[in-house]
Amino acid sequence: MADDIDLHVGKRLRRRRRLLGMTQQDLAGQVGVRFQQIQKYECGANRITASRLYDLSRALNVSVQYFFDGIVPMDAPANAANDAEKLEGDILSQKETLELVRAYYRLGERPRKRLLELAKALEEDSNDQAGGAA
Repeated sequence: MADDIDLHVGKRLRRRRRLLGMTQQDLAGQVGVRFQQIQKYECGANRITASRLYDLSRALNVSVQYFFDGIVPMDAPANAANDAEKLEGDILSQKETLELVRAYYRLGERPRKRLLELAKALEEDSNDQAGGAA
């Protein structure tokens, strides 16, 4: 049975691989394993050694810490997890989010900044309308 941390690391691995538009075969080729091994890592069936985690972090262009982000420390109260972190995990696993992020980074720097400003302005408008309706 997979450990909770192995499951978390596997989900983060899958999320990052998909965000980059890589297949399991692509990633496997970069780190010198078969794609079936990547499948096992992603579902938490096999634990990832420290050296393999390092290789994966380099192939996915993230720090090793990325795989552990969002894990609640064992000594923390059960309800201490930040609601925003829980929401972030749900949002990042949606296909729509990945498509949006990919499209965003295909834009040039100036259009990206303008799109971000637009999104923030829309968020402010939405908050203003919600506050005014109460």
